Amino acid sequence: MATTFATASTVVGIGSSSLSAPASRRNTTRLTSGFVKSPVTVRNPVRVARASGGRFTCFERDWLRRDLNVIGFGLIGWLAPSSIPAIDGKSLTGLFFESIGTELAHFPTPPALTSQFWLWLITWHLGLFITLTFGQIGFKGRTEEYF
Repeated sequence: MATTFATASTVVGIGSSSLSAPASRRNTTRLTSGFVKSPVTVRNPVRVARASGGRFTCFERDWLRRDLNVIGFGLIGWLAPSSIPAIDGKSLTGLFFESIGTELAHFPTPPALTSQFWLWLITWHLGLFITLTFGQIGFKGRTEEYF
């Protein structure tokens, strides 16, 4: 009988988890909720060093993660609002293409610095690139489950 009390016995209950858990897990509490997503696994570039021929790389091989859906939807997403006639009954796209036509009428001569062509060119392309940038962030953020 003395031998049975001398051996360590495991008691299932409140105290058993803290005694049997390793030191790294003792103080951590894992709470789960339907409102909070599960933690995202972080990609370590050191572990995927063999993927690029054995060399150590800080970035993934396909860091741009180009997707033709983003380009297509981004272009449509910019053409739709820029084609609304909001500037004296004309649209930004219409004014830009019209200025291209007037500048091509005297083709060998470049556009003057005071030409409206430069304003429409910069405004139209700035809007396009902002739309594409936010489209890339939103589309890739959704597919890679950042949000």
